[in-house]
Amino acid sequence: MALTAEALPAELRRMLVQLARVPRLLVASDYDGTLSPIVADPSQAKPLPESVHALRSLASLPTTTTAVISGRALRDLATLSRLPAEVHLVGSHGSEFDVGFVHELDPEATQLRTSLQRTLQDLTRGKRGVKLEAKPASVAVHVRGADPEVGEQVLDSVRSGPATWEGVHVTDGKAVVELAVVATDKGNALEALRHQVGATATLFLGDDVTDEKAFARLHGPDIGIKIGEGESLATHRVTDTTDVATALAVLMEERRTWLYGEQAPAIERISMLANERTVGMLTPDARVTWMCHPGPDSSAVFADLLGGPSAGHFSVGPDIQPEAGNGSPRSTLPLGQRYVPGTMTVETRWSRLLVTDYLEHDTESHNTNLIRTISGNTRAFVEFVPRPEFGQVPVRLAPEAGGLRVLGTSEPMVLYSPGVQWEITSDGMHESARTTLDMSETGPVVLEMRCGSEDLADSERTESQRRAVADSYWSDWLNSLTLPPRESDLVARSALTLRGLWNSDTGGIMAAGTTSLPEEIGGVRNWDYRYCWLRDGAMSMQALVSLGSTVEAEGFLDWLHGVMESLPGPERLHPLYSLGGTSLGPEAVLDSLPGYAGSRPVRVGNLADQQVQLDVFGPVVELAAHLAAATGTVRDADWELVRGMAEAVSRRWFEPDHGIWEERDVPRHHVYSKVMCWVTLDRALKMADTYGLPAEPGWTQLRDQIAHDVLKNGWHPDVQAFTTAYEGSDLDAASLYVGLSGLIDPSDERFHATVTAIESELRSGSTVYRYRREDGLPGNEGGFHLCATWLIEAYLLTGRRTEAEELFQQIVDNAGPTGLLPEEYDPIAERSLGNHPQAYSHLGLIRCAQLLSL
Repeated sequence: MALTAEALPAELRRMLVQLARVPRLLVASDYDGTLSPIVADPSQAKPLPESVHALRSLASLPTTTTAVISGRALRDLATLSRLPAEVHLVGSHGSEFDVGFVHELDPEATQLRTSLQRTLQDLTRGKRGVKLEAKPASVAVHVRGADPEVGEQVLDSVRSGPATWEGVHVTDGKAVVELAVVATDKGNALEALRHQVGATATLFLGDDVTDEKAFARLHGPDIGIKIGEGESLATHRVTDTTDVATALAVLMEERRTWLYGEQAPAIERISMLANERTVGMLTPDARVTWMCHPGPDSSAVFADLLGGPSAGHFSVGPDIQPEAGNGSPRSTLPLGQRYVPGTMTVETRWSRLLVTDYLEHDTESHNTNLIRTISGNTRAFVEFVPRPEFGQVPVRLAPEAGGLRVLGTSEPMVLYSPGVQWEITSDGMHESARTTLDMSETGPVVLEMRCGSEDLADSERTESQRRAVADSYWSDWLNSLTLPPRESDLVARSALTLRGLWNSDTGGIMAAGTTSLPEEIGGVRNWDYRYCWLRDGAMSMQALVSLGSTVEAEGFLDWLHGVMESLPGPERLHPLYSLGGTSLGPEAVLDSLPGYAGSRPVRVGNLADQQVQLDVFGPVVELAAHLAAATGTVRDADWELVRGMAEAVSRRWFEPDHGIWEERDVPRHHVYSKVMCWVTLDRALKMADTYGLPAEPGWTQLRDQIAHDVLKNGWHPDVQAFTTAYEGSDLDAASLYVGLSGLIDPSDERFHATVTAIESELRSGSTVYRYRREDGLPGNEGGFHLCATWLIEAYLLTGRRTEAEELFQQIVDNAGPTGLLPEEYDPIAERSLGNHPQAYSHLGLIRCAQLLSL
C-alpha cells in the first residue's frame, strides 16, 4: 500500500509537522476501526502493517512514546495485534495496564464480575450473532453480527437490566456495550500515560464513541483525529484506517527528521563569518545556518544548525530545473567554497553562480549587517527565514519598496533587497520569504540583512566599497604577522579565526562560535562555548602575541581588569564570563530545538560558570609574561593583575577543584591545576626578575612547595606516569604539562614515561582523548585536537620528531576545506565533533607549526 501525505487534509499535515517538534511526544490510538479495519469477525481484526511499522518506528525514537488503548481485553489485544513490545498496550477501555490485572480485583468486584457473566449469558442465550467477550474486569456484549432487530433487543435488555446494578460501569460503543466492575475511561488512561512519560503533547486517534473521553482530555498542542463519520470532539478527521497509517507515517518521518537532523552538514565544513563583534556560520552550500543578535552569545536569529530549516536560515543557490525528458532535478552541490585569501569573506561557487558573503565592518556597535552578493548567469533561489529568539516569537514579514521588514521582534531587523519580488508564506506562527532571480537579466544582486536597524534606504557607500573595507581590515592585520613557514596558509587561517572570535569592543574572546554542537552524535555532552573563559582566552591571546600581534592581548587583559574590579578578591574569579565581562545567567535547555543531528539537549549558558577551576591563574600570568617580552615593558595594571593571580594561588592552591575539563563531578586534586598554580608563581617571579618589579617574599618558597607536592602526590609509581589527580590512577592528557610547563625537565624519565603512558592509553590514530574515565556524564566523546597538539609538543621535547611530524600532518588533514577546526575528532566514525571553530584547536595548531618550523 502506497502512503501519500497529500491524501491528508492540508491543515492536518501542517499540525502534524508542528506536533513532530515537541520535546516529548505521546502517540496513542484506538485499535478496532483505527489501526485495524472493522471486520465481521472481531477475532480476525488485523492491524495494517504500515500502521504497525509507523508505531514501532515512532517508539524507537528518543523522547517518543506510543500506545494503543483498546476496548479489548489486554491479553486478547496483545495476541491479536501482535504489536511490538515497544508499543504500550492498554486494554478494557483503559482499565488494564498489564496482563496480571485480574488478580488485583477485590473479592466483591470478583463476585460482581461473575454475576455479570452469568446474567449476560442468560440474556444472550439463543440470540444468533450475539457474542460475549469476557475480560478480567468486564464483560462486553457484541451485536455486530446479529440481525439489527435482535441486536437492539439484546442491548435494551442489557441496559435495563445488569447495566443498572450498583458498582457496574457502562461503556457504549458501536454495536457493543461493555459492563465493567471497575471504572473504565480511555481519557483517564490517556492522562495516566501522559503523566508517566511526561509528554509535552499528545496525539490520539480513534473512531468509536468510547474514544470521545480521550478526545475530551486533549488540550494545548495536542491533536485528536477522528476516523470516519459522526459527531466528535476531535479537531481533525480522516476517512479510514489507510489515512491513519498515512498520518502516523507522516508524523514518524517529520519527527525523525526533526530529532536527527536532515542532512546535517559536516561540522568541519562549516565556515565562519566575522567582523570582530559577532559571527555567522555558513554551510558548504551557502546557507546561513547560525547567527545571533545583537551579540554572538545572544539568542539566535538563524538556528538551522541546531533545529533544521524551521529554526531559521538564509539560503541561496541555483534554482535548478529538471533536465528535458528527466523528471529529477540536476545536482545543486556547489563546486567549492573558499575564503578570499587573507580575509573573512566567503565565496561559494557553482558552475554558473557565485555567492559572496561577509559581515560588514565600521557599523554601530548594536548593528550587524550581513551582506550577500549573488552573481552569475543562471536562475537563483533565495529563502529568507528569520526566527529571532530561537524561533520562540511569531514573525511576520512586511514587503516594502526597499525590501522586507521583520515584525514581531524586540530588535529591529530588515532585509534590504530593492527590486526583489518576494513570495511570503506562513506556517501559522512564522512567515518566510522566497524568490527566484534570473541572474542573466538582473546582473549581480546585493542582499543586506540589517539587524538592529529599521533602515531600508540605500547605503551611503557602495557594496564594493564596503567589501573593500572589510577585506582590507583582515588582510592588513594578517600582513602584520610573522607566520612560520610550516603550513603558513593554515596558520594564517587559524590566526584569522582567533581574531574573528575576539570582540574588539570588549576585549573578550569566545571559546568557540557555537553552542551545543555535540561531543557525541545523539549524546548529551552539548555545551555553550560562546563565552570568554579566562584559560582559553589567555591561551588564544598568547598564540596571537607569538605571531606578532599584541593589541588583542592588551584588550583581553583590559577586559580582565574590568572583571576584577567587580570582585572582592582575585581568588573569587569565575572560570568564565560573558564577552562583556559580566557573570552568566543560569544554564538553560531549549526543548524546542532538536539539536545537531538529533543531539540534545541544546543548552544556553554554562554551568561551569559556578565551578572552582584553580588552573585559570597560570595562563593569565603566562600571557602577561609573553606580552611583556613582546613589547619590552610591563603595564602597571598588568603587574597588579599578576600579583592578584599569585595572591589567589597562595590562598587556594591546596584545594581540590573541577579542573581544566570542567567535570560535573566531585572536585579532585588535579595535577594540571597544581601545575598551573606553580606556573603562576614561576612566571611572576621571572617577570619580577626581568623587569625589576617587586615580588612578594613568600613566592619562591610557595613555588617550590607546590612543585614538591606535585612530584610527591602526582606521580603514580604503579602506573609509571603523572596521573589525572592525586586521588586515582587514571590518566589525563593535561598531565603532560608537568613537562610542557617546565616544572620538571623534559629529559626527566618520569616525563618520558608519562608521554609513553598517555600515548598508549589516550592516543587513537590522528587524535588524543582527554581521558577515558567515568566523569559523571553518560556517553562518550571524540579526541581533542588540543590534546593532540600537546602530545606533539611532548614528542618534540622528548626527541621524537618523526612521531610529532606524523601526528601534526594528521591534524592538518582533519581540517575542513576552508581551514577550520572544531573541538574534537572521532577516529572511529571519522567525523569532527564539538563546537566550531574552536579556539583551542587553532591555537594548538599555531603552536605546533611554530615548533616544527624551528
